[in-house]
Amino acid sequence: MSESSLADVGLLIVRLVIGLTFIGHGTQKLFGWFGGAGISGTGQWLESLGFRPGGRIWAILAGALELLAGAMLCVGVLLPVAAVFVIVVMLDAIITVHWRNGYWADRGGFEYNVVLIATVIALACVGPGNDVLFILP
Repeated sequence: MSESSLADVGLLIVRLVIGLTFIGHGTQKLFGWFGGAGISGTGQWLESLGFRPGGRIWAILAGALELLAGAMLCVGVLLPVAAVFVIVVMLDAIITVHWRNGYWADRGGFEYNVVLIATVIALACVGPGNDVLFILP
């Protein structure tokens, strides 16, 4: 296997792992799948964090961004747009939940969020590789 094809496999693995993770989080918020709270429960939680008006609207927005970003990462299309979606959601999570806990994830900090932000920025810069479902002109 050539060095470039190994790089493509590596990019595909990163895209799929992060993409499927975000699809999972989006469907937790939107549909209550994978043990999620669905729109109603997520909306109530977001309202408790100060998201007003209408935590349900914020739940739909966050879930949709996560679902779309995850799908785009998996497919390998519009990675800069997917990166923006991930960055918006992760910055929001850092500001509203994790910042007060410091950096390290074992204390509920924002370490994991920073790793995800850095990874999607790198993917947006490098591109999806050759293993994509389709290529936009």
